[in-house]
Amino acid sequence: QVQLVESGGGLVQAGDSLRLSCAASGRAFYTIGWFRQAPGKEREFVAYINSIGSVTSYADLVKGRFTISRDNAENIVSLQMNSLNPEDTAVYYCAADPYRYPDRAQYNYWGQGTQVTVSS
Repeated sequence: QVQLVESGGGLVQAGDSLRLSCAASGRAFYTIGWFRQAPGKEREFVAYINSIGSVTSYADLVKGRFTISRDNAENIVSLQMNSLNPEDTAVYYCAADPYRYPDRAQYNYWGQGTQVTVSS
């Protein structure tokens, strides 16, 4: 069993940065994905990182602005978000252990989410 806890969300202005963290219980060396869900929209892929941090992938909408990284010694996966814009407003979720494709919202474990709000 893996428990995931997100933190770092908040209210910022357009152009600002935020750093989200996903803390995993136990030694959870899984692929970790970040997803987001805005009101009235489906949950969408943001980024993922493989178990040892050697492979990362990003959604086109965040490529060049967001960076995913992990510290396996601390069991933390981070999402650095720069140049935020109002379209980035959503609840951000981290997830562990994908069924098959890490860019799809089909994971065995999910966190409770953290709200990110970007004002214009």
